[in-house]
Amino acid sequence: MLAKPTDNVLPIEGTSRLTGRHIGAILMDEGKLTPSDAEQVLKRQRELGWRFGEAAIELNLITDTDLREALAKQYEFPYLVAGPDGVSKELVAAWDPFHPVVEELRTVRTQLLIRWFNPAAGRRTLVIASPGAREGRSFIAANLAVSFSHLGQRTLLIDADFRAPRQQGIFNIADRFGLSSVLSGRADLSVAAPVAGITGLAVLPAGPVPPNPLELLSRASFAALLGKAQSEYDVILIDTPPAADYADAQSIAFRAGDVLLVSRRDQTRVEDTERAVKELSDASARIVGTLMNAF
Repeated sequence: MLAKPTDNVLPIEGTSRLTGRHIGAILMDEGKLTPSDAEQVLKRQRELGWRFGEAAIELNLITDTDLREALAKQYEFPYLVAGPDGVSKELVAAWDPFHPVVEELRTVRTQLLIRWFNPAAGRRTLVIASPGAREGRSFIAANLAVSFSHLGQRTLLIDADFRAPRQQGIFNIADRFGLSSVLSGRADLSVAAPVAGITGLAVLPAGPVPPNPLELLSRASFAALLGKAQSEYDVILIDTPPAADYADAQSIAFRAGDVLLVSRRDQTRVEDTERAVKELSDASARIVGTLMNAF
């Protein structure tokens, strides 16, 4: 059941304490209801004692999706468009923030906030790693970044996967400049792209793919970048290449310090996970948690 903006029957002109707008007014502004439709809904609402959105759905005047979008606007909750001209459908936390998958990711976010993230202690940066490819590492990193920004956290997502970068496609942003540009001294952190419609979230794409990924990531400029980012952001998430295939993840983890390890149910082998844990630990990284991805 979706969260509802009001508990009592209110006139269409009634306002919410968050945005000053009633759900019915938002639906009319969006062209989902006509004034005549709204009057029908109000009548039904009074008869049954239901919330406005419930009554509108019961009358088949709006869909569940219409109501979710209106609720997102009423609560000033980012709601982006997915598709060819928008973000990737993988970015479910942005285009369908009430989806069950997003609720699961909020649980992960909460556990990380309770057990690990502590800006006062300098714990702001987290590497998202996985043993192999196609285990959901980039999906988790992208959606966790959106989820943290929903809390008002200034969040930076860095795509450090020079082998097969994906974040520019997930967020539908340009990657003419990115991490490779910063590490090679051709740009600075200002090239991180703010995500339109999601307050507080910026993405630093991989940028032009370099011929020497590991050497570039091993430069002192990467540590300097992380230091700069920690002075500007509350949460920094880093997407990485598969740990079992490349040493890049070890180099990144050595500088960042802490890792969330992602594996995929019915795909990731136990021995690969154990190997990744050992190699990352050998790089002086701390595994703060493991996530079994079934999405």
